Amino acid sequence: MTLTDEILDRLGDPGLEQFAGMLGTCTATTRTVLQVVTGTIVGGMARNADDPDGAEALRGALEDHVDADPFNGDIASLTRDGQSILGHVLGAQGTEQAAAELSRLAGADPAALMKILPLVAPMVMSVLACHAAEHDMEARDVADVLHREQAALPLRLTDFVEALLDGVYGPPAPLRARTRPRPQVDW
Repeated sequence: MTLTDEILDRLGDPGLEQFAGMLGTCTATTRTVLQVVTGTIVGGMARNADDPDGAEALRGALEDHVDADPFNGDIASLTRDGQSILGHVLGAQGTEQAAAELSRLAGADPAALMKILPLVAPMVMSVLACHAAEHDMEARDVADVLHREQAALPLRLTDFVEALLDGVYGPPAPLRARTRPRPQVDW
């Protein structure tokens, strides 16, 4: 099960319907948007973790999220935590850029995506933190998991997420092939 699958599973239909209400879309579109939002956050983390210092910083930050439960938290604290996470992962301008691109995909208002992104970021951190703790992962292991997660994104969404991240970060160096294998992510 991927991080995205686990997040969608933990949200369940009620959570998905809440996000759909925020976006003003059907639940099928919302599911796709949440896959892309999660893929964008994971991809940003993966790019940051390509640098050993970035991987160490992320591994340290995961310690703060092991016991967090963003699936049952209050919206205000979840949003604050999410904005902080997004600031580290995408930066303020990158977050706005991601919201604008995601709004085109969803056919939704960018302001709605600016509300969704910080709600999903702590969910990604929490699920990743739990897996890192359960499997006693080092920083490099976390970076590897993030790359496997990124590769597990459905093919139809991969190019969108990669283009979005390239817009935020610039092309990765060295440029990764877009036809990489899609490994199964198992925990």
